[in-house]
Amino acid sequence: MSRQDLFESPDYFAMDELLTEEHLMIRKAVRDYVKQSISPIIESSAQQATFPQQIVREMGALGCFGPTIPVQYGGGGLDHISYGLMMQELERGDSGVRSTASVQGSLVMYPIYKYGSEQQRNTYLPKLASGEWLGCFGLTEADHGSNPAGMLTRITDKGDHYLLNGSKMWISNAPFSDVAVVWAKNDANEIVGVIVEKGMKGFTTPEIHGKWSLRASATGELVFEDVKLPKENLLPGIKGLKGPLSCLTKARFGIAWGALGLAMDCYDTALRYSKERTQFGKPIGAFQLQQRKLAEMLTEITKAQLLNWRLSVLMDQGKATPAQVSMAKRNSCAIAQDICRDARQLLGGMGITDEYPVMRHMMNLESVITYEGTHDIHLLITGMDITGFNAFA
Repeated sequence: MSRQDLFESPDYFAMDELLTEEHLMIRKAVRDYVKQSISPIIESSAQQATFPQQIVREMGALGCFGPTIPVQYGGGGLDHISYGLMMQELERGDSGVRSTASVQGSLVMYPIYKYGSEQQRNTYLPKLASGEWLGCFGLTEADHGSNPAGMLTRITDKGDHYLLNGSKMWISNAPFSDVAVVWAKNDANEIVGVIVEKGMKGFTTPEIHGKWSLRASATGELVFEDVKLPKENLLPGIKGLKGPLSCLTKARFGIAWGALGLAMDCYDTALRYSKERTQFGKPIGAFQLQQRKLAEMLTEITKAQLLNWRLSVLMDQGKATPAQVSMAKRNSCAIAQDICRDARQLLGGMGITDEYPVMRHMMNLESVITYEGTHDIHLLITGMDITGFNAFA
C-alpha cells in the first residue's frame, strides 16, 4: 500500500552544524526523491517481491552512483560525507534500494576506476554512472562466503583470450545487470578481476526466489560455462584478495551510513506513533517504558551519527582503516536491529503491517547484517586489529 512519508531526521546533537551547505542540499535532494518516488511504491514492491527497475535510471540522474568517482568518468567528484548521506537517505527508504546503489558505485564502478585501464574507465563508468547500465559484483560463492580466498571460479589463459568457469551466489543486481565485475583464480592461483558483459556466450544470471529479506531487490547467481573473455577485460591494476576486499571496504562504509538511515526511519515512525496512539486515556508516549525505548533509540542513533561523521572525515583524509570501517558497519547494523525490534513492539500489532515500514526494515536487516562481512566476522576484524592475533586461522 502507499503511505504518506512524513519522515523527519533526528539531530539531537546538532550534527547538521558539521555539514556544509552542499551536504545539506545533497541530503535534501535524495530525501525528497525517496519521499516522492520510493516510499509510494516500496511496500507494494516488497509484498510482490519485484525489483522496481525504473529506479536505476532515476538514481543515476540523481547522482547516487559513484558519487566519489571523478566527474570526468561520470561520477560526482564528491566527498565521503556526501556519499554517506546519500546511502543514509536511500536506505531510509529501503535497504534494497541502497543495495542497488552500493553495488553499482562501490563494487562495480570503484574497482573499474581504481584497478581498470583508461579504456575500461571510459567504456564502462559513464554508462554505469548514468544508470544506462546496471552492474553487479561477483565474489561470494555457494561454499565460500566468509572465506572468499577459497573460491573455485577459474580463469584460464588461452593465448588470445581467457576462458571463465565457475559460479557466484547471492549477487545483488545480477538478474538485471549489463556488466559484472567478477573475481576468479588464474593459472598461477592468483585472484584477479575481470569484466563480464551480458550476452556473452555461457554467461547466465538465474534469479533467486523465495527471499523473506530484500524483497524489493533483485538477487541472483552468476554462472560461467566456458565464457570467452577478451584479454582487455582483465582489470590490470590488481592481483590478490586485496582487490575485492578494498571494494568491500568502500561498500561497508556506505552500509554504515545506510543502516543508520534505516534506524532513523524506525525511530521516527515509533516517535510519531507514540504521540498519536492512546491507551488508558493518554498517548502511549507518556508511559515510562515507551519513553525509555525512544530515549535509548535516539541515544544509539546519535552515537552512530558521530562515529559515521568522524569515519567520513578520516576517509577523505586517506587515514581510515578497513578495521575502522568494519566497526562502523557492525555498529550501525547492531543498533538498527535493536531499534527495529523496539519500534515494532511499540507499534503493537500495527508494527507487523505494511502500513508502517518497520517490519520490512527488520526483515531487510537480516541480510544487511550478514552480507559484505557478517556481524561476527567484523567483530573478529576488530579483535585482530587491537590484539594482533588472527582468530580466523
